[in-house]
Amino acid sequence: MMLRLQEIGKSFNSIPALVNVTIELKPGEAHALLGENGAGKSTLIKIMSGLHQPSSGIMTFDDRPVVFDTPTDAVRCGISIVPQERNIVPEQSIAENVFMGRLPRRAGFVNYRRLNADAQQWLSMVGLHLDVRQDASVLSPGQGQLLEIARALSLESRILLLDEPTASIGEEEVNRLFELLSTLKAQGRALLFVSHKLDEVYRICDRITVIRDGHTVIEGGELSTVDRPTLIKAMVGRQFVESPFAERPAPGAVTLELRDVSTRCGHEAVNLSLREGEIVGLYGLVGAGRTELARSIVGLDRITGGTVLVNGYVARIPDPAVALQKYHLGYVSEDRKGEGLIVSDTIGRNASMTIWAGLAKPFGFLSRTRTWPAVLPSVERLKVRMTSPDQVISELSGGNQQKISVAKWLAAEADILLCDEPTVGIDIGAKDQMHRLIWDLAASGKTVLIISSDLREVVQLADRVLVMANNRICADLPNNGQYEGMSRQIMRVIVRS
Repeated sequence: MMLRLQEIGKSFNSIPALVNVTIELKPGEAHALLGENGAGKSTLIKIMSGLHQPSSGIMTFDDRPVVFDTPTDAVRCGISIVPQERNIVPEQSIAENVFMGRLPRRAGFVNYRRLNADAQQWLSMVGLHLDVRQDASVLSPGQGQLLEIARALSLESRILLLDEPTASIGEEEVNRLFELLSTLKAQGRALLFVSHKLDEVYRICDRITVIRDGHTVIEGGELSTVDRPTLIKAMVGRQFVESPFAERPAPGAVTLELRDVSTRCGHEAVNLSLREGEIVGLYGLVGAGRTELARSIVGLDRITGGTVLVNGYVARIPDPAVALQKYHLGYVSEDRKGEGLIVSDTIGRNASMTIWAGLAKPFGFLSRTRTWPAVLPSVERLKVRMTSPDQVISELSGGNQQKISVAKWLAAEADILLCDEPTVGIDIGAKDQMHRLIWDLAASGKTVLIISSDLREVVQLADRVLVMANNRICADLPNNGQYEGMSRQIMRVIVRS
């Protein structure tokens, strides 16, 4: 035995988040922890890693009772974590972020030669090849996720807690990560794996615990004995059946077009067109330039050449506010914590931030009586789990935060929506809701561009797939909806590029 949590309870403001949860991590095994958004998974991981302390229950490590008052206590016991939310200091170098809080020193000074060499070694293991002396601000969210994994691996811990480690990385990076995890299991390490991607769970995990509404539904069962329908029912509390999408009208006129666009991020001669009522997928490996292109379109990065046209007219977009107000163009950011939400503010204010200008009273005053009715339909449509509109965003699970990040654009009624990883961190039921929402938006005439590291998601939803590599669009492929064939075709394009 290595780590056991027995009958763990945890409450916040007298509201129970966990009730008598028991889980045991064993050497050489990967243990899946599953549940819907808000079920209590991240709370349990935070208890294991010393970020939270349990309200009740016992935790033992190698059969000895332990109490983790701080994350440092957990690290000393050989526990490291890949958190759901990235913890990166943008002003520090990539290498300094890998070894945050434990920089190698020589004669009292930081040994930068050793620091950079060691950081490069761990980053190469996860497939991230960059100049580690650069500030971490240059990293995309997907690259930041790989850095978090490298940091956890560099601790060489006995127990590795992985909270949604593949949320923002593509298939090639996932394959490399799973090879590393298989090696760690063979070395006798214990892994806890949290994911909403069931294919990955069945691929890497040996045992499973399912939490629903803070209670254990399946406790440490062998994964090989639990079929997919049973697992989904345990998570959501009902039989879950995916029904086919309704037919949509054929795409209409071109709404967004790029002609020979270059950006400060390194794109050159990018050409693409999106149509009314169309869903287009943009796929590529981490670092291909997908997120950077979307950010440049809405004015978060600079376009240095070429032409952007909206509804046939040249568009000059200096910032997201102009993108929305003048061109009805919205952007669901992959980085919900840094760009999508104000995590210290309330749900009501976050969900309405795209329409503040229209709701504000004289002198800019915003009242709840005006904002909440305006956004309630969007929040209800996405089934956000919350206590009230006044609940602070930081108190929500990552998946429910993502729903609010999308809800604000529904409230704004944007005609063109650029969705960067729209389902990152959300559970299987919510993912189906999000997919149907995107489908319905296109059916109503909206234009949707989906940037996703989940190739199955792209193939399921998109009418066409744009393939990006090295800041260039290398192919524009019609989508036949057949995953195996489409994935091979897309990966061939990437390899050739």
